[in-house]
Amino acid sequence: MRVRTNADRLVTQILAGEVWPALADRHAYRVDADGTPFLLPGMGGVTLGVHVGDPATGYATDHLEPGLSVRAAAPGPNMALQFLSCVGNEVVVRSGPAAGSRGRVIGQHAYVLVDLPEAELARVGTGDRVTVTATGQGLRLLDHPDVVVKNLDPALLAALPLRTRADGRLEVGVAARVPANAVGAGAGMASEFANTDLMGAYTGQGDDLSLGLESLRIGDLVVLADQDHRYGRGHRPGFVTVGVISTGHCRLFGHGPGPSTLLSGPAEAFAVVDDPDANLAGAFASMKEAQ
Repeated sequence: MRVRTNADRLVTQILAGEVWPALADRHAYRVDADGTPFLLPGMGGVTLGVHVGDPATGYATDHLEPGLSVRAAAPGPNMALQFLSCVGNEVVVRSGPAAGSRGRVIGQHAYVLVDLPEAELARVGTGDRVTVTATGQGLRLLDHPDVVVKNLDPALLAALPLRTRADGRLEVGVAARVPANAVGAGAGMASEFANTDLMGAYTGQGDDLSLGLESLRIGDLVVLADQDHRYGRGHRPGFVTVGVISTGHCRLFGHGPGPSTLLSGPAEAFAVVDDPDANLAGAFASMKEAQ
């Protein structure tokens, strides 16, 4: 059965931001889990060549942020951009050679992350202005009162592998199941801000660090065991959280590909099924066809 929501009671705001430059600090090198120094491209700027559906691991990067890294210069507007932008929201480039290009929010990190087609992405420069058609915070599932929704555009929800089962549970298709011991940085933070980093996806850094997550893709839906993200982020046995992988490979210990929170609640409220196609790539294509 189709998932019923209060989408008709949500409001939409147009938020403004800009493509932030890539950042580094004067100390240059960082160290990985084994103490090996590295100096690699990291967060911020415009990152080419990685889109939803592409691998999240295996790159020579320091916390890969695919596509555009967007924020607002002033603290207050930037917090609005972080807290109110939702996965699936449409983004329009408003200045520079790529003005008029359209993409979608794929998650939050230190910035709001936006996927664009490669040819249009290559024309974007740092400082270019963008707008986000922000809707989704406050979304509720009318037949699933124990499930809390975060950061999810209602139009995207309709395109995801979700349905209400006859037994009353919310069926969710996921591309990967994440054990509780893989959850790293991000615990203790507001679940509308940034994402959760997953340990155990350090491709090429030794089998002793592997938790079987090296095959994650940008845009994958994943379920995190024993994670309660309803009112923050923390470990709670008997709860699960469904998120979407929005950031990629990182060599820092305790960091890794990170899911932005979408759904959280008691495990008994969900029926989680394995679906290798549970990725934003297919959902975004469906949303485009529906427009």
